[in-house]
Amino acid sequence: MSRERGEHYETLACSFLQQHGLDLVARNWHCRHGELDLIMRDGSYWVFVEVRARQSARFGGAAASISHAKQQKLLTAANLYLSNQRINAPCRFDAILFDGTDSPQWLKNIFG
Repeated sequence: MSRERGEHYETLACSFLQQHGLDLVARNWHCRHGELDLIMRDGSYWVFVEVRARQSARFGGAAASISHAKQQKLLTAANLYLSNQRINAPCRFDAILFDGTDSPQWLKNIFG
């Protein structure tokens, strides 16, 4: 996905989540293990959001693109973020998926 297209979907996802009461903490946080697209707060929870977009739902769509290797990178990056920020609070991993449209599908607690 091009950087411009990625930013477009991340902006849509961020706005969608803010409309549902989440607060943006950081966007595109990078470390040597990868990138966290959106870091948000939902009450006392820290929420690490992976944004995925695909042209269509064929071949499993956006959800299928979150491979086991990608999940491990997200977990490692999130643990590093929490450690660097000295945060000891509950967290979860959500995904915002776009399959050929600008209408998001929100999957909460995708590793739970």
